[in-house]
Amino acid sequence: MTLLTEVMNHPLDPGYAEAARARELGTRGRPTVPGRTVALLLAAALGLVTVVAVQSLRAPSPSIVEARNVLQQQITERQDRADALSRSIATTSAEVNALQSQALAEQSPSLLATVQDDTVASGAVAVSGPGITVTVADASDAVADDGTVDPDRRVQDSDLQNVVNALWAAGAEAVAINGQRLTSTTAIRSAGSAILVDFVGLASPYHVQAIGDPDTLRSTFAASNAADQLKVLGESYGLESSVATEKHLDLDGGGPSTLQYAKPLG
Repeated sequence: MTLLTEVMNHPLDPGYAEAARARELGTRGRPTVPGRTVALLLAAALGLVTVVAVQSLRAPSPSIVEARNVLQQQITERQDRADALSRSIATTSAEVNALQSQALAEQSPSLLATVQDDTVASGAVAVSGPGITVTVADASDAVADDGTVDPDRRVQDSDLQNVVNALWAAGAEAVAINGQRLTSTTAIRSAGSAILVDFVGLASPYHVQAIGDPDTLRSTFAASNAADQLKVLGESYGLESSVATEKHLDLDGGGPSTLQYAKPLG
């Protein structure tokens, strides 16, 4: 109780009380020139120490820099290796297709014609011809100056799905997005802020190329719900879109499909 009584009766520390009385009476001593000089030197020293500490923390250590360089080198080497394997697969697939066509041409020309039609329809082989290109891009202000991303102002996977479905419905014989051929098993989906087509990441702008009769494709697509949706997205969120007629398009093949459940007859 003595402590509580003392706190209630004398809430202010004696030192603070003395300083307050000196301030009221005007007897509080002003800082001297040496005192100001010492305070200024201390402040400068503290500022210098703070700057040095911040720079030391921001500067990566040599071990971190070395590890990052090694990782970048490994990424480059493995990407080159993956590209080489992809080229090898494409070359081998072309050889297999040539041998298959040669064998079928001798034994069953009608079956060869059916296989060729099926490979074109499934997107397994490269094709060329006239068509149109539908380009869809993020809004120019999708990424703010501070790096903040507005997802409403970016192209979504559903937007590309609608465009592709409208092109198929308009009579497209083959479709590709940014060079990635769509096959019978292709999936268009999002992973974070990226859009994946057959697990290949694509970036804006998205060029959806479709082979077919250009006039029919263009007029039918213009009357589709996908075209209306692109117009609304442009007016509401600033997404950019355009349609161009192409006299000639070359679309790579998607490669043979891997069968999961099929089994030979008989």
